[in-house]
This record gives sequence, structure tokens and C-alpha cells, in this order.
Amino acid sequence: MWWPALKRSPALELQPMLREIKGETAFAFLALARKLMKEGRRVISFGIGQPDYVTPHHVREEAKRALDEGFTGYTETAGIPELREAITYYLKSRYNADVDPEEVIVTTGAKTAIFIAIASYIRPGDEAIIVDPSYYAYAQVVKLFGGTPVYVPMAFEPGYGFKLDVESIEKAVTSRTRMVVINNPNNPSGSVLSPVELEKLYDIVVRNNLILVSDEIYDNFIYEGVKFKSVLQLEDWRDHVIYINGFSKTFSMTGWRLGYLVARRDVIPSMIDLAVTVYSCAPSIAQKAGVAALKGDWEPVREMVSEFERRAKVLYNILSESEYIEAYMPQGAFYMFPRVSRFLRKTGMSVEDLVYYLLYDHGVLVIPGTSFSDLIGGDHIRISFATKMDNVVEGSRIIVEALRMKAG
Repeated sequence: MWWPALKRSPALELQPMLREIKGETAFAFLALARKLMKEGRRVISFGIGQPDYVTPHHVREEAKRALDEGFTGYTETAGIPELREAITYYLKSRYNADVDPEEVIVTTGAKTAIFIAIASYIRPGDEAIIVDPSYYAYAQVVKLFGGTPVYVPMAFEPGYGFKLDVESIEKAVTSRTRMVVINNPNNPSGSVLSPVELEKLYDIVVRNNLILVSDEIYDNFIYEGVKFKSVLQLEDWRDHVIYINGFSKTFSMTGWRLGYLVARRDVIPSMIDLAVTVYSCAPSIAQKAGVAALKGDWEPVREMVSEFERRAKVLYNILSESEYIEAYMPQGAFYMFPRVSRFLRKTGMSVEDLVYYLLYDHGVLVIPGTSFSDLIGGDHIRISFATKMDNVVEGSRIIVEALRMKAG
């Protein structure tokens, strides 16, 4: 009997580049923690990068007002004029940056801004230098558009933390290099580029005629004694810089999906064409709330940042008690990326083994460093201290004791 040839379903024939990218593993580990909690287990989570504060009251009230007034339709893709003006007002007052509203695009979170920035410049065969450890999304967008991520690790100094290796970045530049991507302050390390480091990096960018994508989403989480310089304060930034920021961290607005990018006026129309194709516009009521956030009372932000700094000090002090954890005081953001290589070598465990051990045996969630590239992440764990102080104290003490018990 003759049978027709079996055909492979076209629904399975995905665009090949999709097989090159991976999702955010931090969310996968968070799902495991939530599963345990549903089963009745108590879990202290140092996992997700989300402030444990509710969006400030006056911001929420502005969103309610927008709803009551029926402001629920599409807006301009680039963002409502009053929000673009508020963004430039903030950048002027914070950095004395001469940004014009026509140089701003409001996006559905900083992730979308990252996508637009990288998609606008990376071509098949291009290389993008990514300062490592790094937020996972940068490399995924580079790969999606046929580029190659080139990870350049920061130097880790016990007791100090991470420091930019400018010489290694210089050596990594090739004829195919198109872009350098930085996250400053850095997720997952909590490091902040010094003004001198930033200027040296920018010198490399300018001399090699590259694009510098700078994600500064944590720019308000800067701790005592640390000096921060934005790329918007660099000379002739319009020739080389795409600036990214958003509302998720500073105003604890992760669910509102509101971010923005800044670029020279000439390229904004093309970026808007890409933006309207991807998401039409940012949520209308979120944009109204964004105006209130930037132009309203900043005291809730100051209080939150001050509390996070207190938590960072407590976390550092407790973890420093362990001979198996190389801790340091974060300079910004709300993460520590301590090295645990001594423990891993002694026990023969991988960093993923350690994460599962802490979660299932001791009820504490941390994220494996390999979620922030495999290059140096195998020796580190990420700890987010965006959780209440009681959790920071208890959870960090559990980590110290769990490692002592396992190592013997």
C-alpha cells in the first residue's frame, strides 16, 4: 500500500536565529521558588531585580486620574509630549544634559529600548563588545540580528568588587566591532564605572568610530562616596551614544512597562518606525504616571535608596564572615555578585548545584552567575537585596551557615 510521505509541520520551522537566543533564567529560578512556596515551603528570595516598594502614592494617583479622564487610547509612538519634556527636564537637572524632547523615544520598558538600540545598528557579521558580567538581554538581541557578542570581563578584586578592564576592551576591538554595550551601574555586580574609566572607554569608542549603548536604569542607586558620570555628560555624545533608562527601578514601576532611549535627532524617525512596528506606543496611563514620577516628590525614591544602602552594608558584613564567600560592598544598583569559587572547588559542586542546594535544602533563592554569561559567572552567585531587612539578615546568615555545613 502506498502512503504519502510524512511532512514536518511548518509550525516547527522557526526562524533559525531564535534558536540562538535564550530567555532570562532569573525568572525560571523564581518560578521554582514560587512552586515551593505554593507547596507550603518558606523561601527567602534574593532572586528577582525588583524593588520591594510599591509605586509612590502620587504616581498611582496620577494614573487613576488618567483612567477617570478616559486617557486610554493610543498615544504618539515617541511618547506624549509632556513625558518627553519631563524626561529632558530630568536629564538637564541631573546631568546638565542638553537633550531635546525630539531626541527621546518612550518605550515599553527599558528592555524594548535595548531592543531598538541594538536592532538599529547591528548587522549580520558585526561584533558587539559586552562588558561582563552583564544583563542577559544585550547578547540575545545582538545574536537575533546576526551579530556576535564579544564578552570582555571586568576584573574582580577581593574586598573591592568589579572594575572595568579598559586594556582588555581595547584589545577586543576588531574590524568587525560595531558597538560596545555597558550597564552602569551594573547588573549583576553592583559596580559603577568611575568617571575616569568611562572617559577611557569613550576614547576607545571614538577612536574606533563605534556606537556606545549605555543602559543607566540604576542611575539613582548610587551609594556613599561613589562618583557617577552619565554618558550624556561626554563630549559630542550624539555622534556615538545611545542612552537607555526607565522607570522600573527608580520609581518601583516594573509592572508599568515604561522606559526610554535618547539618540541624536537624525536617527529618531527611523527608530520610531521600528518602534511602531513592535509596540505602537507605551501604555497611555503609564506615561501620565511617568510625568508625575519625574516632576513630583522624589522623597520616596531617596528613602528607598537610603534603605537599600543600609541593606547592602548588612549583607556585606554578614557574608564577609564566611571563608567561602568573597563579598564586597556594592557601589550602586541593588545586587552583589560575590565569588564562591573556594566553596565550589572544595565541594566539587557547580554554581547551579549550589543554587539548588540553597533553595531546596535551606529555602533561600539566589541566582547562578552563569545567568549573566558563562565567561566568569561560573564562580559567582547574584544576590538581590531588594527585599526587606529581616530577609537580608536571616537569608544571608542561612547562606553562610549552609556553605559551612556543606564544606565541612
